[in-house]
Amino acid sequence: MSFIFSIFRLRHPSLARALVLSLGSFALSLRLAGFPRIEDLHNSPWQSAVLVLAVWGMAEIARCLRRSWSLYHAGVLLLFYASLIIVALVAFLIFFP
Repeated sequence: MSFIFSIFRLRHPSLARALVLSLGSFALSLRLAGFPRIEDLHNSPWQSAVLVLAVWGMAEIARCLRRSWSLYHAGVLLLFYASLIIVALVAFLIFFP
């Protein structure tokens, strides 16, 4: 029960919130671009708002990094790089067609 409420506490870093923001923005960007039908790919003016959500997710992941090196730090760093790729793909979908 405490896990669900920790997502909504914006002052505390949360990996779950960061993953929901990043993956949700990627899925929403694909949907706005018309992904299931490859021949109808187009850009949408709403994708810039989705890009802001993806950057916010990346910033949330960066907030979860710790100063000392551990396996947790390595996992968060991998998530940070994955989020960076998501931001690049969303930006690509904005400028592609």
